[in-house]
Amino acid sequence: MGLSCGFLIFDGFSNMVLASAIEPLRAARDYAGPNTFAWRLLSSEGMDVRSSSGLLMRCDGEIETALDLDILFIVAGYGAREHAQSSILKRLQRLSRSIGIVGGLDCGAWLLAQAGLLSGYRATIHWQDLSQFAEIHLDVEVTSDRFVIDRNRITAGGATTVVDLMLKLIGDHGGGALAFDVSNMFVYDARLRAPEERGARSLSLATRVPQLLKAVACMRAHVESPLSLDAISDATATSPRTLARLFHREFGMAPGHYYQSIRLDVARSLAEETSLAAHEIAARSGFASAASLSRAFSGHFGSTLRETRRNRRGAPPN
Repeated sequence: MGLSCGFLIFDGFSNMVLASAIEPLRAARDYAGPNTFAWRLLSSEGMDVRSSSGLLMRCDGEIETALDLDILFIVAGYGAREHAQSSILKRLQRLSRSIGIVGGLDCGAWLLAQAGLLSGYRATIHWQDLSQFAEIHLDVEVTSDRFVIDRNRITAGGATTVVDLMLKLIGDHGGGALAFDVSNMFVYDARLRAPEERGARSLSLATRVPQLLKAVACMRAHVESPLSLDAISDATATSPRTLARLFHREFGMAPGHYYQSIRLDVARSLAEETSLAAHEIAARSGFASAASLSRAFSGHFGSTLRETRRNRRGAPPN
């Protein structure tokens, strides 16, 4: 498990697009642990960059510091074509030979295409630039898909499509259960609305496997006094075998394992946000004792309750 992403931002980038990429990674790190998902903000010279709305974004370094990343995303918005200078394009070409995967968000695909890094690949871009992008870059198989992963190239358009992309990457590197938990942080209400309210094209778990969503809701509603899996099966009108099959198919784990992860996340939140003693946290998260909580907590997160309290959620990544 784990993914290290760099975001090379240029003047005129969209705050919303950047946040749509980083916030799912932040939520995934909160769920999965501090050494799982990481990110870094970069600029061409290491200087701060101003967004399309005029906000100044502080960067962690220049483009050449991206060599140790799993993925480098180019994030450009207004004025993307103006940034396609030969010096920038040559640096992108050099980096692409060292970094496993290179991607473009919003209008970042313009820079990748100008550098020849999308030649022979399928790619997409922000819908406003799609037609012109296809007319100019004839060597790119341009599509209107929400996002495209073609071998070692990744492209996505606007903010909502970037969220979809990041959930896909989180699922690939952390599992379906983690991606589901992260998605609920941002689109929970949309998943709970009736299908007719969401529109016929919705592909959420709520429409595909409503029993699974009911089971998860049941688990979350009974953290302090956990239900048996038989009781959860009865509440969702499924057999224990069917419920287990659904969890394995969608999340890659048994329902009991997922239930415990929900309770452990509650325990971690209590450790971070309150001064409750370990035995009180254990009681509120459905564990028989502080010792049993401690064993499960360390095994799941790779750190103790005490260490978690020292590393509050939201601290900047290394």
